[in-house]
Amino acid sequence: MNATITNAKAFMEIQEEFGSFSKYIWNFVDGTPIKNNVKIYKEAPANTPLSDAISKDLKKRGFKFVGSTVIYAQMQATGMVNDHEASCFRYHEV
Repeated sequence: MNATITNAKAFMEIQEEFGSFSKYIWNFVDGTPIKNNVKIYKEAPANTPLSDAISKDLKKRGFKFVGSTVIYAQMQATGMVNDHEASCFRYHEV
């Protein structure tokens, strides 16, 4: 429970500094989603140097439980990175 409170406070600090958490997080990709060329979904990485960097920055800002794999999953979920298979109809739509 303490980590939840700590993360909420750090989240609000980022909102205040950047105007929104979205602006903060999308700055890492210059507002443009990364399109990976995944042929088979199993080839998609669990983390990347970028997710390492975001994780490190969040930890520096006081966040807890924000490892690189968790951050990469968040990047996939929010569309910062497109890991659809290149043959998937959603690949070009995303």
